[in-house]
Amino acid sequence: MIREDLPEDFRELQDALVNTENVEQFLHEMAVLAARLVGGDLSCAMTMRSNGRPVTVACSDPVAAKVDAVQYELDNGPCLHAMREGDVVRIEDTTDKARWPEFERRAASHGIRSCLALPLESEGRRVGALNLYARDASAFGAAEARRAADFAENASGSLTLAIRLASYAALVEQLRSSLVSRTVIDQALGIVMARENCTQGRAFAILRSASQHSNVKLRDIASAIVTSVSGEPPQPPPAFEDDLPTGQVRSWRLRRW
Repeated sequence: MIREDLPEDFRELQDALVNTENVEQFLHEMAVLAARLVGGDLSCAMTMRSNGRPVTVACSDPVAAKVDAVQYELDNGPCLHAMREGDVVRIEDTTDKARWPEFERRAASHGIRSCLALPLESEGRRVGALNLYARDASAFGAAEARRAADFAENASGSLTLAIRLASYAALVEQLRSSLVSRTVIDQALGIVMARENCTQGRAFAILRSASQHSNVKLRDIASAIVTSVSGEPPQPPPAFEDDLPTGQVRSWRLRRW
């Protein structure tokens, strides 16, 4: 349920968080919202670290991604400075070529005249930057800068929650896979114990030896044994998250950035 007494940008971020199916889609919605809510004819991109390198993980349009790419190539520019140093960076007019001449020249060639970059944080550490690009010079006055700062603050909190949800969903997926594997192996152990009239330990040793000699995963060996007896592949157990008190777990997935 979306509370009506919250600021507009926070309400819309909350709505995006509730209604998107994965982190990638949520980040895209954040970029589109930022471009619209800060005001004017803006493009927005979000930079985050991937294995220590900057990557554009979402953008409102292709122009934003292109201007980000210029900074990555040059290894300098407003968004990289904001992410690395935690400072808000504003370029009033790229045609002045005052701070990063080559970046500003190339940004201007893409039709971008002014820029505003703000750091994004997650759980107290800088993880990226919100990058706003305008077609007009001096597009980021006091009002626009304030709206951008408010949005970046709210976006940082939403980003932290999104990452936690995605991590939780990844853990659920890992536990589900582990449970399925354990169930199949237990079924195969029972079959081997009956066939060989042996203990569970001995049955497991037989399965492990077969896996090592055939270079086939233990779970696949177990699945083949169960299928040979039942005539059909092993059926997965009921999803354990159905019994969690929070109810249905959403299928958020976090890809590696």
